Amino acid sequence: MTGWTGRTAMEIAEAVRGRRVTPREVVAEHLALIERIDPQIGAFRKVLGERALRDADALAGHPDLAALPLAGVPVAVKDNLAVAGEATRNGSAATSDAPAADDHETVRRLRAAGAVVVGLTSVPELCVFGTTDSVFGTTRSPWDLARSAGGSSGGSAAAVAAAMVPIVVGNDGMGSIRIPAANCGVLGLKPGHGVVPAGLGVDGWSRMAENGPIATCVADARLLLAVLGGAAAGSGAAPADGPAAAAPGDGSPLRVALSVRCPTRGIGVAADRTAAVRDTGRHLAAAGHRVTAAEAPYPFWLGAASVARWLAGTAADARGLDPALLAPRTRRHVALGRAVTRAGLVRPAQRTRWQDRMERFFVHHDVLVTPALARVPPPAVSWHTRGWAANVLSNIRYAPFSHPWNLARWPALVLPVPSQAPGPASGGLPASVQLVAPPGGEELLLALAAERPLGPAPPPPDAPPAGARARCTPPQGQAGAKVRRSWATSSSGSAGWQRAPR
Repeated sequence: MTGWTGRTAMEIAEAVRGRRVTPREVVAEHLALIERIDPQIGAFRKVLGERALRDADALAGHPDLAALPLAGVPVAVKDNLAVAGEATRNGSAATSDAPAADDHETVRRLRAAGAVVVGLTSVPELCVFGTTDSVFGTTRSPWDLARSAGGSSGGSAAAVAAAMVPIVVGNDGMGSIRIPAANCGVLGLKPGHGVVPAGLGVDGWSRMAENGPIATCVADARLLLAVLGGAAAGSGAAPADGPAAAAPGDGSPLRVALSVRCPTRGIGVAADRTAAVRDTGRHLAAAGHRVTAAEAPYPFWLGAASVARWLAGTAADARGLDPALLAPRTRRHVALGRAVTRAGLVRPAQRTRWQDRMERFFVHHDVLVTPALARVPPPAVSWHTRGWAANVLSNIRYAPFSHPWNLARWPALVLPVPSQAPGPASGGLPASVQLVAPPGGEELLLALAAERPLGPAPPPPDAPPAGARARCTPPQGQAGAKVRRSWATSSSGSAGWQRAPR
């Protein structure tokens, strides 16, 4: 092997543009890694092996290869985004197996930038739940195969974490980028409304859902966001959902608020999750930012407003599907969504009230930092065979911090942060925090994330024992932490990335 797995998208694209490696060589190496390790992880619903190699060969003859920002970069596509010539199964036996006629707009932009699609990543049925398992299999966190990769972009985040691809486009309607990013120890950004084309389902769960990047480092996430957003990405223009975010990069300190209170009343937050927020605050304060403890003003009705859209949106997406082919939990979800729709419980005023409340909060703050998760991710089991209530309770207990920003349609980013060796309390996973900014704040969040050294990224399983997969260096020149790790089986019998003996 020449060592292209575990490299960043920027490194790969630069090498392909410079003719130091061919697209076929890069793609073939990633396909070989997928073949070796994905049976253990379950990140892919379908691998496009021969097709990807043909696309790589065609790309090598592209007349503008030297100008393509993602030249030869292997990417995966979440299995709710259309890829021409492939079925979009959306994690369900009830969906059509007919091939899509055209690429989704985000896929078209990836290809136009020189990326090579190597496969379709696994999702839960209709992308509804916070664990990725379905009739097509179960997706596991590469850090601990006993734990779920999260959902609904679980396959996407797992593929990036295990170096099967360097970047992925995911989507997020109730945390579906950020929850898997936290479960898998990678960076995930949900852009604000209108930054990246959505085109998700009937109405994107009342326009809560957005497409965005999953990557191992800030520079790759920024590059992918620019490709997905076209001219709009990074323009600094704020959509009409609130005040513009503070301008990044002018050297002035930011006003950073730390909030650890759960948006859902009665849900406790584990000590290691709040510690990650406070440690991030200490780091940002040392970097010169003004950091204060300021709890976000979550109203008591916030969860109900988000859940109503989640239920009604799923019911809309399920129209025309055979209920007998849906999993029991999904059938129940759809039935409740129809009831919510009939009762008129999706009310625009809820979103406006929440936005107004947070606009007042952000008069005094530029960025909000919260935990990414409330506790350790749930086990990687067949949740789709369990009841609706068991699924919803599990999701709410471990991942309650994401949905407020889908309702607001504001940008939010999850990133892994350095911590002590992951132990039993963390489930063996890296700690992660969530950063939130007002509309137009995507670049602000990325710039602030680049100031925080990222947590460890695992090497590919077949890397030399002394090797470590390095995150790309942020613009400020701070490299992410490098930790020696190995693919191993613990005493409990679960495999995953573990700290290697010194």
